[in-house]
Amino acid sequence: MNDKIKWLDYEFTSLKPDAPWNDVGGVYIFCGVNQKNEWQSFYIGIAQSFRERFSSHEKWDKAAKLGATHIHALVEENEERRVAIEKTLIGLWKPPLNTNHV
Repeated sequence: MNDKIKWLDYEFTSLKPDAPWNDVGGVYIFCGVNQKNEWQSFYIGIAQSFRERFSSHEKWDKAAKLGATHIHALVEENEERRVAIEKTLIGLWKPPLNTNHV
């Protein structure tokens, strides 16, 4: 069973990186639980296809070294909404691997 996690008002599904990914678009967060037992984001991104994007993501190894253990995924087919959600979440949490959005 997949856990549901809220980031703001958005409900994400929490999955392990080796989960079978669907060919759907959305927003994703590479994250792990910090010392306060809270989810911490290390990278936030968007994808037209989770399956294609996660087959060899260039940021996962760096995120894992920082403590990422899960990927939180939100299916959102509308590209404009994906971009808006990504921008909002990056602006709020400022993940360390989102260097192009600073």
